[in-house]
Amino acid sequence: MPEEAHILVVDDDVRLRGLLSRYLADQGFRVTTASSGPDARDKLRFLAPDLLVLDVMMPGETGLELVESLRRDDDHSELPVLLLTARFAPEDRIAGFEAGADDYLGKPFEPKELVLRIRAMLRRTAAPAPAGLPPGRIPLGDLEFDRARAELRRVADGAAIRLTGGEAALLAALAGTPNEVLSREAIALALGMDETGERAIDVQVTRLRRKIETDPREPRFLHTVRGRGYVLKPGA
Repeated sequence: MPEEAHILVVDDDVRLRGLLSRYLADQGFRVTTASSGPDARDKLRFLAPDLLVLDVMMPGETGLELVESLRRDDDHSELPVLLLTARFAPEDRIAGFEAGADDYLGKPFEPKELVLRIRAMLRRTAAPAPAGLPPGRIPLGDLEFDRARAELRRVADGAAIRLTGGEAALLAALAGTPNEVLSREAIALALGMDETGERAIDVQVTRLRRKIETDPREPRFLHTVRGRGYVLKPGA
């Protein structure tokens, strides 16, 4: 995990924003705050934070709208995002992951849990491949995944295919055991999620298929094994 990782906290509640800033600073993080989506955009023009903690329910541009736009922005498409919201129903979590978030925490929450989730996300970002796995490149048709660098590139011209932190961690976990089924529980563990994150794995898989499959509805490489989990079947 980067020393003194820089966290950008975006929340329209001035009291909560101040509390989070002080608590995260006490835990050794550098913290910048923003009060809205436009304020966050202004900060991101000049700053390069390691992680974004983002409130969902904000007036004007919502947190979901902001993270969706960041995923389309070349400069910030890979920025890890943790969403905070008082809405914690399964469909709300799914909407967050579909928008491009890497993790999701419901309000009210224990500050210690927030710190643990932040540190887990930073470890996933800093560690390009699961520990103990030898370097290797996994062919996926016209693409190639470099396990050592956690990079997905086109074979023809070497152009990078942008992955979020969650997508890269998922692909690295599946590429660590190619042609072997990984359960949702095992994937959640590899991604540093708790047991409540298993349903979110399905959303991450859907997002990853859009990037590695010619036709995500008829996957060639990333297969669902009903009742068991997922398997990555590399091939040229």
